[in-house]
Amino acid sequence: MKVRKVPLIGPILSNLASAIYKKKYFKNSSDYWDNRYKSGGNSGSGSYNQLAQFKAEIINNFVKNNNINSVVELGCGDANQLKMFNLQNYIGYDISQTILDLCTKEFANDNSKRFRHISNFTPQKTDLIMSLDVIYHLVEDDVFESHMQALFNSNHKYVIIYSSNYDDKFDETKPSHVRHRKFTSWVENKAQQFRLDKHILNKHQYKGDETVGSLADFYFYSQIDA
Repeated sequence: MKVRKVPLIGPILSNLASAIYKKKYFKNSSDYWDNRYKSGGNSGSGSYNQLAQFKAEIINNFVKNNNINSVVELGCGDANQLKMFNLQNYIGYDISQTILDLCTKEFANDNSKRFRHISNFTPQKTDLIMSLDVIYHLVEDDVFESHMQALFNSNHKYVIIYSSNYDDKFDETKPSHVRHRKFTSWVENKAQQFRLDKHILNKHQYKGDETVGSLADFYFYSQIDA
């Protein structure tokens, strides 16, 4: 008989075992994602199926309507989502060298796509910078701060964020790869040279199944007087 099926005691022991596992193997968000990719994992349900189609439709329309030629993405992941985008000049950054190597191999015949480690990020003039399904995975405060500063620098005309936008009751003593943040407050306080132009609600709202719904919405920013 499986432990979880034992009345009362089973679920308690199972949850305890899960907590011990996370405590032992979750060191930080960078380590989590690199190990996930090394073990054959992908970027998650947000980069696949109907959620990916929804994101592609929104972003491709924005790129077309705003004459976007150069794009930077912070947190490109396995780049399955990238296959659905119509982009001319793209650089994807990520924390996992494992997945960057796979992406480079996947797009070896496409000179318009390049991939680099986030430690090598250098602000450069681009039309658009994106952060898609990333912010709520930045559990460390310093990593979140660095990510936001990279997004909102004067070198990028437009910023697109696809994320949840509320502060959860995050417990640093309980390792997790998810931490929801009200990132718009950071922008309002620290990136006043940018304005929020549009907020598009997710047409696939989360209703208990993350494979078909999401807590993330689209937020479109532009640099004032750019």
